[in-house]
Amino acid sequence: MLTRRTLAAALAVAGATALGWSATAQETKTVAVTAIVEHPALDAARNGIRDELAAAGYEQGDNLDFLFESAQGNPATAAQIARKFVGEAPDVIVPISTPSAQAVVGATKEIPVVFTAVTDPVGAKLVGSLERPGGNVTGMSDLSPIGLHLDLIREIAPETARLGVIYNPGEANSVTLLELIRKEAPARGLEIVEAAAPRSADVLPAAQSLVGNVDAIYVPTDNTVVTALEAVVKVGTDNQVPVFAGDTDSVPRGAIAALGFNYYDLGRQTGKIVLRVLEGADPGDIPVEGVQITELYVNPGAAEAMGVTIPPALLERAKFVVD
Repeated sequence: MLTRRTLAAALAVAGATALGWSATAQETKTVAVTAIVEHPALDAARNGIRDELAAAGYEQGDNLDFLFESAQGNPATAAQIARKFVGEAPDVIVPISTPSAQAVVGATKEIPVVFTAVTDPVGAKLVGSLERPGGNVTGMSDLSPIGLHLDLIREIAPETARLGVIYNPGEANSVTLLELIRKEAPARGLEIVEAAAPRSADVLPAAQSLVGNVDAIYVPTDNTVVTALEAVVKVGTDNQVPVFAGDTDSVPRGAIAALGFNYYDLGRQTGKIVLRVLEGADPGDIPVEGVQITELYVNPGAAEAMGVTIPPALLERAKFVVD
């Protein structure tokens, strides 16, 4: 039976504990986000991360400092941003894209890192394995289902025999995707014609170099090329060469179709991992995740402008049809 004195002591302890919980709940966390460049897919991923944190009670200006910086397509700038963020010692750094992730992982072995929109985390030397990342790093892969993408191209443009692929050879994610395309293409009767675009300014001439040499063009989830997608779309429209994409955000911008991820959903899934780290989980013990949902986006107007027709069955299957 509690005496008045022991009851008072117990209440004091309980009160102090409650105050401690309240302080913990209101403690401001800092999440620093960086991307190699700003384009709709990567922007959607960033928004998804922020919204997932908000859904869990982390609000900008209240108990969250949500920082963001873009490298504007420059790897040297990405490295500078990484060093700057490390100096500011946030609770978590979230690099979006392979180049930004490589810069951040190279800059810190202490601060938790949760990358996202990285095609091949092992190949990019970000983690030792997907199942057991180790160290201070984990995150999300956005590896494209390349075989399904090629099947989609053949379904919409069945006469395609030579497929042009525009890519930045300096992006590790793009090199990985190109290797997968080369591997999957022969079984589908496709010959791959490559066009390199190391900078955004190179995308237009790369697309123009394919005219007359290919039956269709495929734009993978390459940050450099996606930034200048409209240039590829114009070349495709002007020359009746169908243009397909690896990310769904490129379809409203003029690509004919894409079977891929909603990058906002990718961001929300990434946000869940960030929350686990903020709650004390060790990133190295969290397996790298893949995207859980794929969706079909189609753009009938773009298809017509480039001389092809999307089959009715595909229109029925589509998650989103651009009006």
